[in-house]
Amino acid sequence: MRLYTFWRSSAAYRVRIALHVKGLEFESVAKQLTAGEHRGEAYLALNPQGLVPALEDSGFVLAQSLAIIEYLEDTHPEPALLPAEPRDRALVRSLAQAIACDIHPLNNLRVLNYLKDPLGHDPEQVSGWVRHWIGTGFRSLETLARRHTGDGRHVFGASVTMADVCLVPQLYNARRFQCDLAPFPTLAAVGAALEALPAFQRARPEAQPDGG
Repeated sequence: MRLYTFWRSSAAYRVRIALHVKGLEFESVAKQLTAGEHRGEAYLALNPQGLVPALEDSGFVLAQSLAIIEYLEDTHPEPALLPAEPRDRALVRSLAQAIACDIHPLNNLRVLNYLKDPLGHDPEQVSGWVRHWIGTGFRSLETLARRHTGDGRHVFGASVTMADVCLVPQLYNARRFQCDLAPFPTLAAVGAALEALPAFQRARPEAQPDGG
């Protein structure tokens, strides 16, 4: 498998975690978003969305991080990132989507670039935008994690799920933009426990070949 990635992309970070949790070997192909490499003709031919991540598996190419993780779950079911019981599976998907669909898109690089140019917001205004929307999303997620964690070390239950895979990259973004995490003790504790796991450590941005 080949993963098209960028070291600081939280969506790519999610997929790296999932690959490492499942113990899958893959080739990492960096696309420097800040240099526009994801808009090159060859990459657009492969992935017309021009985003990372994209996963190539024996000629099959798939974009969108949650779809990729679901594909990995279907093709390599152990260790599972989704629980066995349908309601639990739905809850984990809901928690993951709360991050990947509601929080993350509002602090995506292309959104932040648009706020700067053409809208003309200065860097502190842009950082304030990020902190506002992460805080808004984390308030409800803190309540949900407190309700559904089984051990204080995972968002749901007592083993790594798709929700955990999504949380850690979002916490990385939160720290990068100096978000106050004090109001979210459950999320912070879960994140700290997860970040100590080898699969999460291998996936962290600074551990990547193209890391800054």
